[in-house]
Amino acid sequence: MTRTVIPGAGAPGAQNSIRDYSLGDAPDDAAAGEALDDELAGERGGEAPRSVQVPDELAGERLDKVLARVFPEFSRSRLQGWIEEQRVRVDGKPAKVRQPVPLGATIELVPDLLPEQLAFTPEPVPLDIVYEDDAIVVINKPAGLVVHPAAGNWSGTLLNGLLHRYGEAAAGLPRAGIVHRLDKETSGLMVVARTLQAQTDLVRQLQARTVKRRYLALVWGNMADEGTIDAPIGRDPRERTRMAVVKGASGKPARTHFRRIDKTLWHNQPVSAIHCDLETGRTHQIRVHCAHVGHPLLGDPVYGHARGKRSVAALPDGFARQALHAWRLGLVHPVTGRTMQWRAEVPDDLDALIEALGFGGEEDEDGAGFDEDMFDSAYTDEGYVIGSDEEDYEDDEDEVGDEQDEQDEQDEQDEDKHA
Repeated sequence: MTRTVIPGAGAPGAQNSIRDYSLGDAPDDAAAGEALDDELAGERGGEAPRSVQVPDELAGERLDKVLARVFPEFSRSRLQGWIEEQRVRVDGKPAKVRQPVPLGATIELVPDLLPEQLAFTPEPVPLDIVYEDDAIVVINKPAGLVVHPAAGNWSGTLLNGLLHRYGEAAAGLPRAGIVHRLDKETSGLMVVARTLQAQTDLVRQLQARTVKRRYLALVWGNMADEGTIDAPIGRDPRERTRMAVVKGASGKPARTHFRRIDKTLWHNQPVSAIHCDLETGRTHQIRVHCAHVGHPLLGDPVYGHARGKRSVAALPDGFARQALHAWRLGLVHPVTGRTMQWRAEVPDDLDALIEALGFGGEEDEDGAGFDEDMFDSAYTDEGYVIGSDEEDYEDDEDEVGDEQDEQDEQDEQDEDKHA
């Protein structure tokens, strides 16, 4: 596709901050499996072999039951799998699941690496590099690529690709240099540090909100011309795998600025194209805020039910992800001090959706309805505001540490999904 109606070449933007990681501790690399029995472990590698003499009271029991008793740290299904893979020997001989264990037998087990142990390993994940130097790399992340390993996505992530591309330099950095993330099905620009100095500087910029990002979102309904959605976000008390606008101590202040740049009708249903800038960077902030005010993102599988059947109806060309793209990024280079900006045109699937829905009728002369200065300064106009008072932001806790807590929450949610 070559037609990109909404963002517009040369379209300006406004201040953005985004979900960011703290520096934290560097994750431990998966053990390489030193001193393994090559014949038993093969090329797959694993942990060091474990050996145990079977207690007398377990003699005569089936091997799988005995293993569950003497190696309680592993699940029974995992132990059975290792027997089938010939990772278990009884008195030096390959074992079978149902065989009885003799009195006084010695069991040797060579565990395979668990998925979470394999997470921080290099993989040749394709990366769309927009800009690269010795300090930073800017990546245009496609929809479908997970940024950081978690339950259900232990491999094939952006982090695995960074470890493959930059080797020991990335392995020596917390999270391989990642300082912020995008949801799996959200596309767009990310900056990654290549040195600890650059990572520290970028984290500080995220705290100071000098890293700016503008998103394009397609939402259901006639969104107001401009405004600010100000509503605290926390874990949904009714469904822990989701985030929600919540009141009380469990909700953290969240503020999203938006402006409508176009609107259209699709099957007599109004749809708006908006640009969003984040003053805070909560998990799923744009998706939660838009759904909260009755304008969920098109294709959002988690928060798209806020408008009933309208938000879950089949979209043109089978579009089946949240219509959200981080299309503009600005920051101060951590070494040179230069202000730098990048843009990423919408991907083909979103571009096709824009065209199929019939956008383009309200497009301004500059292609996006913003003047250039707005990207280089904070919003001063509030539009309409929903939610918290200004005082809620005066004592907001350290944003980077706060965002690490939210990343931990998100990882826990992912684990709940795949438990």
